[in-house]
Amino acid sequence: ALRVELEPTSDERGFFARWWCEDEFRAHGIAFAPVQAHTGFSPLAGTLRGLHYQSAPEAEAKYVRCVRGSAWDVVADLRPESPTYLRWDAVAISAESGAGLFVPPGCAHGYLTLAPDTELHYLTSARYAPTLAGGVRYDDPALGIDWPRTVDLISERDRTWPLLSPR
Repeated sequence: ALRVELEPTSDERGFFARWWCEDEFRAHGIAFAPVQAHTGFSPLAGTLRGLHYQSAPEAEAKYVRCVRGSAWDVVADLRPESPTYLRWDAVAISAESGAGLFVPPGCAHGYLTLAPDTELHYLTSARYAPTLAGGVRYDDPALGIDWPRTVDLISERDRTWPLLSPR
């Protein structure tokens, strides 16, 4: 995963910034060619979406930015061959900071809204394939994710993903 910071150029009109550049990602060793863009909006703080992933052959990388509100953005490594297998990392992203998060293929992604009316934009490297979509429980003890606040709203699907290992 990679936290991506904006480098804005400001003047009396506000600012202008490039938030994705193939050359800059490649300079960090990331080959990312987006094929779809998605938006997620949550009106209530404390809304959890995820943790989601998409399996091969359509495993997807994601680049996520918060364009309104704020969120605790989490990536969990589900790649058995990875030295960070079953470890997670998180960053607070907000419209104010402009920072984003790159999520590699083979990792699950989710977020908890920290403010009302939070909106995230995603670029993905693979087309959405419902038959390959999967998820991991946000409270799975195998991951032990430390969420910064209570989860007030979560979908039935996200609340009932199977555990990675029995309790």
